[in-house]
Amino acid sequence: MEFKDKQAIYLQIADYICEQILLGKWPPGERIPSVRDLAAMMEVNPNTVMRTYDFLQNKEIIFNKRGIGYSADEKANEKILAYRKERFLATELPDFFKTMYLLDIGIDELQNRYQKFIVEMYPLTK
Repeated sequence: MEFKDKQAIYLQIADYICEQILLGKWPPGERIPSVRDLAAMMEVNPNTVMRTYDFLQNKEIIFNKRGIGYSADEKANEKILAYRKERFLATELPDFFKTMYLLDIGIDELQNRYQKFIVEMYPLTK
């Protein structure tokens, strides 16, 4: 995974885990990779993954069963959507609207491009 400078690595890993859960690759109720396995996969220190898992546990997106490992919560999808929507609406959308205004991009153009993006990127979903 290639990390960006604008956001802490543990939060970028949290976003990746949330994506995997939302895409159904790590279904709710099922185990997710161990700290060590995910650290190796992401090429990061296991302490960084542990910080990610602590963060996601606090958000009640994942839980740890002693001796078994971490799993996605049964309501992980709902919790992820709520968390990500809140973050998007509060932090990203205002900048996005500002850019739309400055570039004179209308809602109709945006809607057409959004529909095209969804069809191209996620043809089998929604």
